[in-house]
Amino acid sequence: MNINKSIYLSAALALALASCSTQKSKLPNLSTLQPIENADHLPTRKSKLSENDLKRWSHLDIINDTIPGMSVDRAYAEIIKDKKGNKVIVAVIDSGIEIDHEDLQPQIYNKNTSKANKKKNKNSIYEGDVHGWNFLGKSNDENLEMTRIVKKGDDGSMKYKRAKGELEAKIAELEPLKERIEILETTNTTLVKYLGKEVYTKEDLETILETAPEDVIKAKKLMTNVFASGRTQSYVNDIKDYYNGQMNANLNVNFDGRAVVGDNPYDINDVNYGDADVMGDREHAKHGTHVAGIIAQSRNNGLGGDGVASEVSEIMSLRAVPNGDEYDKDIALAIRYAADNGAKVINGSFGKYFSQNNKWVQDAIKYAASKDVLIVVAAGNDALDLNPLTGDVDRYPNDRNLNASKEFADNFLVVGALNPRFGEGMIANFSNFGNKDVDVFAPGVQIYATTPNGKYEYLQGTSMASPNVAGVAALIRSYYPNLTANQVKQIIMDSGVTVNQEVIVSGDKNDKREFEKISTSGKFVNAYNALILADKVSRGK
Repeated sequence: MNINKSIYLSAALALALASCSTQKSKLPNLSTLQPIENADHLPTRKSKLSENDLKRWSHLDIINDTIPGMSVDRAYAEIIKDKKGNKVIVAVIDSGIEIDHEDLQPQIYNKNTSKANKKKNKNSIYEGDVHGWNFLGKSNDENLEMTRIVKKGDDGSMKYKRAKGELEAKIAELEPLKERIEILETTNTTLVKYLGKEVYTKEDLETILETAPEDVIKAKKLMTNVFASGRTQSYVNDIKDYYNGQMNANLNVNFDGRAVVGDNPYDINDVNYGDADVMGDREHAKHGTHVAGIIAQSRNNGLGGDGVASEVSEIMSLRAVPNGDEYDKDIALAIRYAADNGAKVINGSFGKYFSQNNKWVQDAIKYAASKDVLIVVAAGNDALDLNPLTGDVDRYPNDRNLNASKEFADNFLVVGALNPRFGEGMIANFSNFGNKDVDVFAPGVQIYATTPNGKYEYLQGTSMASPNVAGVAALIRSYYPNLTANQVKQIIMDSGVTVNQEVIVSGDKNDKREFEKISTSGKFVNAYNALILADKVSRGK
């Protein structure tokens, strides 16, 4: 739904909501607080963020810190303070979560002790479930959806022709990486042998003098360039793993990652599969663990980063996103599981550009809407314009069919990603955008959060922007439980900060668009504003 007009002074909205429940908020009346209206007067920040500020930049304030953070710290300091909210179950549909991570364990959902899920699902087919459900079983790697379509054979459809063309193009695009990997591996071996250490740094490279052997000098120059791009020695293995994962699994029509699961992924009625191991393989749980941390890693405990809504969240883990494209069936059943087991917010940091059974997911989104569940999803990391008039791109899941003018559900919020700098370069160069299918923007670059084996890392993507917003949604649903999923969606959109200037999209300095025209709201999310507006709407004012 596209509502750009601010509703802080909108009597119409207040009248529309007057018939809603007026359950008393757990926060004081916020009518004396002034929301942040816009940031146009602010200069672009020149100084670098300190390491401590970078770790929590998404929580910082656009006015006080001149970066497009969500003012989470300000919301806690001036609004939430020591007030206790209701527990909210936030379902994370992802690759699995390290539920024994020290910084996450206190916030992990437990069906048997959940304070938020008062009405237990007694008819569940998911035997032994405690913290959620694993729809992938022992599977980790998977085909992309276009690979599965080609694998099925030519049915004469345009979908098959497009899938085959894109698959062949992707394989051809990856071929040059093979030679580069060989060069990098040789380079790395040379440096490890010369320096006498398995792990080396930029500083170690600087100790190599010009009198060193020619092959060492050449290796030094290449790896110095790698370090200069912000990467480390691990880039050698990272790029090799990426190439092998693509060629051996994602793009390989002879690979069948589903065989170990034991179900028919194209039969929505075949539901007796999976298990209760919501973490799965620990190393494959990195993405989901990071997403969960953004929402709920413990605040102010001296460990890692801080979650947006750790005090009020119970994180339900739904393992349904493999290393490859997710199956529509798994996503549909995961959404229904979350809705049936008390979740009020679902985060979906996944997506794809082909779908064979999208209706199953659409029906699940509608089902979640009937259960008053808000679904927050990532816009995608392909620097694409998702506007059907200019981009003509269909991305799944979505709440609007390609070329359709109206959304089929009102509980679905799509999030693009921001950089930690205000101004024309604030949009992440990888982020999708579009004023029909992307609703808001939020921090998604250099986000510090939990990763497996009790660690923390900076990761980036719209996958990181989405849980930042899911955390804000959890705060609203905690302190204003009378508000519906659709109201929370509209509050997040309408309470965002406006930016009346052009920004660079797709990382192309020659492609600048008005910020207000690259999403349906034209704003970036602000937790401080959202709570002020939630208070106003909740009180019917």
